[in-house]
Amino acid sequence: MTSGEKPVLAILGGAKVSSKITIIENILDKIDHLIIGGGMSFTFVKALGGQIGDSICEYDKQALALEILKIAAEKNVKVHLPVDVLAADD
Repeated sequence: MTSGEKPVLAILGGAKVSSKITIIENILDKIDHLIIGGGMSFTFVKALGGQIGDSICEYDKQALALEILKIAAEKNVKVHLPVDVLAADD
């Protein structure tokens, strides 16, 4: 992570922003792009005013998600979130 060629891309997923916050904070100085997927992406999408239906969301972490996006922007890290999702049980 310190001697690799630029640009550096990180991909994070999972259900909860709260369990990834330390990782995100520690890598923002080392990456150029961050792709956020999985269930935790819905917390970011909702915080930005998006519609998430019945998808998982840590409603109490929306302010944290916005803060992460702000810090990333200050560090010139481009954050990529899903633009659409199709979820079904069959």
